[in-house]
Amino acid sequence: MDFTNSGDLPVTSGTVTFATHVIGLLGVDWATVDTTEKVPVPIAGGQRVSGTWQICLDSWRVPLGMHIETRSVTLQA
Repeated sequence: MDFTNSGDLPVTSGTVTFATHVIGLLGVDWATVDTTEKVPVPIAGGQRVSGTWQICLDSWRVPLGMHIETRSVTLQA
C-alpha cells in the first residue's frame, strides 16, 4: 500500500486499520475483524512511502468453505 503526504509538513505518526470480513459459502458476511498497524513514518511533505502487512486470522474464525476479504482500509494520521 502506498502512502503519499500531499502536505508541506512531515507526518510523524499514524495507524492504518484493515477491516477483514469473513465471508460464508453463500456470500453472507459473518464477521469483521479489524487489524491496526503503524504507518511507516516519517513521511516528508510531498513524499510517498510503501508498506506491506500480512493479515492473519485464527483458523477457528474461518471455518471450512468460508474465505476472507479485506474490504476497507482506514488511515488515521
